[in-house]
Amino acid sequence: MEKEEKYSLKLSIIVPVFNMADNDKLKWCLDSLVNQSISYSYEIIAVDDCSTDDSPLILKKYADKYADRFVALFSKKNHHQGGAKNIGLAFAKGEWISFIDADDWVTPDYYDTMIKKAEETGADMVGCDYQMTMHHNLEPGKYVKNNFETQSGILDKDKYKLLILDPGSLAVKIFRREIILDGYEKCTQSKMDRFDELARIKVFPEDIFYEDNAVVNTWMLRSRHFEYIPKANYYYYQHTDSTVHTISSKNMQDRMTAGRIILDEARRWKYLEEYYPEIEYKYTVLFYINTLFSVMPKESRFPDCYRFTKALGREMKETFPDFQENPYYQERTNPEEKKLIAMQMKSHALFYLYYRALWTYRNWKKKRK
Repeated sequence: MEKEEKYSLKLSIIVPVFNMADNDKLKWCLDSLVNQSISYSYEIIAVDDCSTDDSPLILKKYADKYADRFVALFSKKNHHQGGAKNIGLAFAKGEWISFIDADDWVTPDYYDTMIKKAEETGADMVGCDYQMTMHHNLEPGKYVKNNFETQSGILDKDKYKLLILDPGSLAVKIFRREIILDGYEKCTQSKMDRFDELARIKVFPEDIFYEDNAVVNTWMLRSRHFEYIPKANYYYYQHTDSTVHTISSKNMQDRMTAGRIILDEARRWKYLEEYYPEIEYKYTVLFYINTLFSVMPKESRFPDCYRFTKALGREMKETFPDFQENPYYQERTNPEEKKLIAMQMKSHALFYLYYRALWTYRNWKKKRK
């Protein structure tokens, strides 16, 4: 009875939307949500982030047709996925909260399976695996493990370390409400009624990509019991213009910003010292390694590539001077990447010239085959 009085709904599903009308991507996602095989009450909160295509019209149609469980909200300013998610969180009424990308979809029993696992075990966070696919259907795609059995169960320090290092996608999980919202100011009803720029709970950073990466460590460490289901009930749609496939100055700067926020979150919630090696390694990968080796092969897209990568290396060294001694870095980093990084830490000019020569040679060799 206590839970029924505290929460008016069992589940809130938040869907950030931006220009997803093409090829029925948005419809495929929303159809999978409105047709879930669950008996408990749930809501779908779709937040349009100033789309310029027919996405708002599609959302209005779903809100009219499924008024009992579908809410369409329309942001007045574009704040990227983080802003849309923050608006959704301000309106969410569920005991459990989930996020889904607007071009992905789930099996009909996705949420029923997750909620049942949580209630059977007492978990406050549940996740499963996913399929990577380029086709809109429920046929098996490329199976991807989102988590591991060793992370599952009542959490202790060793399991927390594993979750920090390999948290998996936040989209392929459900969270008890408190994990996300504890410690954040709640919106008043008057703010929500006005639906102005104050009608949001700023959990996610806004105006950047990689917003999930910035907060994931805090969420993992707030959980007390995680359950992992080794079944791929989530379909992750792959397309060439997705964020993960886009190399641009904006994306790279956002990735670096997300890395900085990882540190800010660790300091704010006071877990940096306890999990220093894990945080250091996560920062190193997101902020530095992934950015460096995304930018260097795409020099033509970065007119000031030399200066950009030099500043990147300098900030990495200033933030974590001994990152190359990190045990996870030693164990997990590709040997060639370690060699190149060591070179940059000693001389950026030498690193840059060597990398450009190496890349030119490999491209020439590839063309000759």
